[in-house]
Amino acid sequence: MKNTAKLLAASLLAFVLAACSQEGADDSVAETAAPTETAEEFVARVNEELKELSREGGAAAWVRATYITEDTAILSSLARERYAKWHSEAVKQAMAYDGMELDPATRRAIDLIKLGTSLPTPDDPAKRRELTEIATELTGMYGAGKYCRSENDCIPGTELEGLMQSVRDYDELLEYWEGWREIAPPMRDKYERYVELANEGAGTLGYGNLGEMWRAGFDMSPDEFRAETNRLWEQVKPLYDELHCHVRAQLGEVYGTDKVPQDGPIPAHILGNMWAQEWASLYDLLEPYPGVSDLDVDSTLKTKNYSPQEMVRSAENFYVSLGMPRLPETFWERSQFSKPEDREVVCHASAWGLDGGNDLRIKMCIKQTYDELRVIYHELGHNYYQGAYKDQPPVFQGGAHGGFHEAIGDTVVLSMTPGYLAEVGLIGEAEQNEQAVINRQMQMALDSIAFLPFGKLIDEWRWAVFAGEVTPADYNKAWWDMRLAYHGIAPAVERGTDHFDPGAKYHVPGNVSYTRYFLARILQYQFHRSLCEIAGHEGDLHSCSVFNNKEAGAKFWAMLEAGQSEPWQQTLEKLTGTQEMDASAIIDYFAPLMAYLKEQNQGRSCGW
Repeated sequence: MKNTAKLLAASLLAFVLAACSQEGADDSVAETAAPTETAEEFVARVNEELKELSREGGAAAWVRATYITEDTAILSSLARERYAKWHSEAVKQAMAYDGMELDPATRRAIDLIKLGTSLPTPDDPAKRRELTEIATELTGMYGAGKYCRSENDCIPGTELEGLMQSVRDYDELLEYWEGWREIAPPMRDKYERYVELANEGAGTLGYGNLGEMWRAGFDMSPDEFRAETNRLWEQVKPLYDELHCHVRAQLGEVYGTDKVPQDGPIPAHILGNMWAQEWASLYDLLEPYPGVSDLDVDSTLKTKNYSPQEMVRSAENFYVSLGMPRLPETFWERSQFSKPEDREVVCHASAWGLDGGNDLRIKMCIKQTYDELRVIYHELGHNYYQGAYKDQPPVFQGGAHGGFHEAIGDTVVLSMTPGYLAEVGLIGEAEQNEQAVINRQMQMALDSIAFLPFGKLIDEWRWAVFAGEVTPADYNKAWWDMRLAYHGIAPAVERGTDHFDPGAKYHVPGNVSYTRYFLARILQYQFHRSLCEIAGHEGDLHSCSVFNNKEAGAKFWAMLEAGQSEPWQQTLEKLTGTQEMDASAIIDYFAPLMAYLKEQNQGRSCGW
C-alpha cells in the first residue's frame, strides 16, 4: 500500500477550521477569488498543513486497520472527511494559479495537490460525509468478511485463501469460491452510490469522472495513458497466451476435459487462488521436471522456526546489503507482524510511511511460507521508498507513479535467486541445469505472468464504471466479460446481476487503484535488467542477483530519493537510461520458459 498516511490524512478539528477559512463562504466566491499569496507561498503553506494532516490521518487509518470496531469506523470516517474538506479547499485555491507561468517545481506541486486524493469528494458537506462513511463501511465489510456455512461455522477470508491454495477437489473449491463472494452483494448498492459521489467529487477538480482523474496522475493525458497500458500488454500477451494454453491442458488432465474444455476459458475456481490472479499454488500439478531443484524454503522456515520478525529481518538484510539504512527501532515496536487473537484486523499486507516517512511500519499476518517471505521483501520495498523520499516536501512524497512504488520490492524479489537463497541459509545448494531453470521459471510465471491480465483489467472495469459505460445493472456481467477477454477465465456457475463479484477483491471496496500492480510487474523486470547491468552481471538475466552490490544499490537509492518530484520519465531514466517503460525485459527473462511452452503447446488448440 503506497503512501497510506497521505491518502487518508486528517487533522485536529481546530486546525482544519483554521486552514479552511472559506468554509462558510459561497462556493462560487471561493472558486473565483484571486489568490492572496504567491504560488510559491501557497505551495509552502500546503506542505506545512499536509505534514500535520498526514500525521493525524495516518494514525486514524492505522487504528482502523488494526482494530476493526464501530468506534474506529467513526474515527476513520471523520479523518477521511476532514482531509477531504481540507483537500477540497486546497484544490480551489490551487486552481487560482491555473494559466500562470510558474517554475516547473511549483507547477508540478500545484498539479499534484489537485491529484492528492484517490477519492475526491463533492463540495456539499452532507455528500462529503456520506462518501467518506461509505468508503469506511466498504473497507470494514471486506475486512470482517467470512463465509458462514451456519451460525457457528464461519471461515474468515485469510483461511479461505489458504484453502483455495491447498485443496484440489473441484466441488469443494467451488464451495469456498462461491462462499467468499457472499460478502459482496451487500456492498453493491453502496458501491453504486460511491461511484456517483466520487464522480461528482472528480468533477469539482475538473475531471469528467474518477477514472479519468486516476489516469491523469501519470504525467500524460488520460487517453495517452490508456494507450500506454495497451501497448505494454501487447508486448507481454504472447507469453501469457502460451502459459494459459499449457495450464489449461494440464488442468484438463487433472479434472477432466468435461470440466476444463480445451477450447474455452479455464474455470475461475481451480487456479489455486481466490481470484485466479496468481497460479503459483498449482506448481505441484505443473512442475515440468518433477523433483529437479525444488526450492523448499517453507521447510527451512518451519524447521528453523523462523518468527515473523526473523522473516522480516531477512528482507531488511537484503536492502542493507545494497547500502541502504536499517529500519528504525520504531518499525519493530509498532508494526503488526501477526494476527492478534483478541480482535478483528485487516490482514491484507501493507506498508505504512507514517509521519512523513519517519514512522515506517508494515501490517501483516505473517505465516511461515516462502510466499509470505516474498511478500515481506515486497512490502519493505515500499518502506525503503518511503524512507528514501522522506526529505522531499510532502507533496512530492510518493512514487514517481503508482507502478514505481509496487515495483521496488518486486525488483528485489527477482534477486532472490537460488544462489542468494543458499547464501543466506534458506535452502541448500540448488541445481543450476536447464531443467532446474525451466522449473523455477514456471514457478515464477505462474505468479507474475499469470497476474498481468488481472492487473490490467480491474481498473479497466472501474474506468468503464466511472465513465458510465457500464451501468449498475451490468456491473457483474461487465466484470466477467473482461475476465474472459483478458484472462481467458470464466465462472463455473452462473453469476447474475444480483452478484457483485468485483467487491470480493480487496482493492475495489478499499478504493485502491490497481493499474499500479500491472505497471509494477513490467517495471520490476526493467529495473532488474538495469541493476544487473550496473552490477556487471554476465550471463542470463534470470540468474542475476544484486545482493551485496553497493554500486547497484546507490543507483537504486538515487531513483528512490526523487519521489514524485519530477515526471516519472525523468526518474526512470536515473536508473534505466531511458524514459520509456519497456516490457521486453520480461521476454528476455523468461526466454527459456517461452521456448519450453511453445514446444509443449505444439498440436494443441490454444486460445478461448
